[in-house]
Amino acid sequence: MAAMTSYESHINRVKESAFDRVFMMGNTIFLLIITIIILLPLIFIVAASFSSAEAVTAGRVTLWPVDFSLLGYETIFEHKKVWNGFANSLFYTFFGTFFNVTMTIIAAYPLSRQDLVGRRVIIFAFVFTMLFSGGLIPTFIVVRDLGLYNTRWAMILPTGIGPFNLLIAITFFRTTIPPELNEAARIDGASDFRIFRSVILPLARPIIAVLALFYAVNTHWNTYFQALIYLKDQELFPLQLVLREILIQNSIDASMLIDIEDLVAREGLRDLLKYSLIVVASVPVMILYPFVQRHFVKGMTLGSIK
Repeated sequence: MAAMTSYESHINRVKESAFDRVFMMGNTIFLLIITIIILLPLIFIVAASFSSAEAVTAGRVTLWPVDFSLLGYETIFEHKKVWNGFANSLFYTFFGTFFNVTMTIIAAYPLSRQDLVGRRVIIFAFVFTMLFSGGLIPTFIVVRDLGLYNTRWAMILPTGIGPFNLLIAITFFRTTIPPELNEAARIDGASDFRIFRSVILPLARPIIAVLALFYAVNTHWNTYFQALIYLKDQELFPLQLVLREILIQNSIDASMLIDIEDLVAREGLRDLLKYSLIVVASVPVMILYPFVQRHFVKGMTLGSIK
């Protein structure tokens, strides 16, 4: 018993060594600094969105609203272009993500199977597009000649499969779903489609959640360049393109305005709209993430057989 107590005390002393304490303290301080760097701009944007236009223009807003006001949000929700852009972004994100995830899963599962003839060549073709692409002009010509230009399809079809997301899905299927499941299902008389629908898809929920989050946030909700290239009708603009127009129009020629007070009011309102619209554009993603967080973490770490 005495020997066991001595051994446990020795282990405790090793665990509580000075180097470990310094290392953990350094990690904590480093993570706190990173967290503060990330949170400070976000807190400022939220505070500015709830402040008055005069306070924003004067630079009196720091980390707390000054002269609390909802003018920015009232102006946004009264603006038809903002509502239309918000609806377009929801449309592109929902249907685009569904199309992306479907195409990626359909491609990743067979490419993860060792018995697929030519799988290495096909995977190389996908990886090649990560390093070399056709370029902006050839891609635009293809979209135009297919009749997709200035249509909603231009925001969905050209981004069908992301090579990086495809590699993540292939790795998930290869490390998580054993070949024995396919063999057992085939012995029971199941076809390839039945195996995919009844066996593979229920086990693929974590990776589906990961792909849905990646595609929804990176490919659709936060994108504006694709809409800038392929869309010319403002009725089809997503919310991010509306935000870009507000940011660009924030610079105006003072010689065009005679009244200085009118100039200050316009500048203040535009700054206020900028911060308010950033908050509005970020809220849907913040609401979505808690619901998929469990599957997201599980999909990124799962490597065992269920």
